[in-house]
Amino acid sequence: MTPLGAKIRELRVKRGVSLKEMAAALSVSSAYLSALEHGKRGRPTWFLVQRIITYFNVIWDEAEEIQRLAELSDPRVTIDTAGMDPKATELANQLALKIGGLSEDSLAALLHQLRVAAVKDDV
Repeated sequence: MTPLGAKIRELRVKRGVSLKEMAAALSVSSAYLSALEHGKRGRPTWFLVQRIITYFNVIWDEAEEIQRLAELSDPRVTIDTAGMDPKATELANQLALKIGGLSEDSLAALLHQLRVAAVKDDV
């Protein structure tokens, strides 16, 4: 499941909306919406993200969060480390090899460390 998929499901459940109802309102198939929630489809278009925001009638911070989550929800990521420090290539490859076996706690810790390092290096 992607970050956006988890958020969509959370909002649907909280508001008592079925997958089929939401899909019909957004003019997409329920199969597509299910695949989007489960991370089996790529990042949705900007237009669809806006329709999701409108559908849930969210504003300000929550709308920005949905947009941010959509940007971070591509389940098929490619990392080009050409021309970077060799450690960047090693890191990308190690992550690709081991990410599937990491626990939720380990993933959260690594994500936190990356965010701290990005702030420190002004990235």
